[in-house]
Amino acid sequence: MENIASPLPMAHGLHMEITKTFGLFIITALAEIIGCYLPYLWLKEGKSIWLLLPAALSLAAFAWLLTLHPQAAGRVYAAYGGVYISVALVWLWLIDAVRPTASDWIGVAVCLLGSAIIIFGPRQI
Repeated sequence: MENIASPLPMAHGLHMEITKTFGLFIITALAEIIGCYLPYLWLKEGKSIWLLLPAALSLAAFAWLLTLHPQAAGRVYAAYGGVYISVALVWLWLIDAVRPTASDWIGVAVCLLGSAIIIFGPRQI
């Protein structure tokens, strides 16, 4: 009987890579949004200037998180943009209490598709 390798481990590995990449992008987007939202609260809503300290730490975490991806930096930034747009739209809904429109969600789907093509598309060696 021939020993044929199952495609399941390969599929599982790809699924884990996608999950890890997407999760890391979400955490990165949250770090960036928080790092920008806290100064907004200080400047536009008169909140404490001390919000700038966690904002700076959050933006430093954002920059560090982008370095954790194994892809070329430009490709990571390009693909990250689509996930950032998605997380920002959810932020709009949950934090700013503004319900996204159908066209917002369609735009998010297009952005995520573009991000997936950039990150997981074939490469020339």
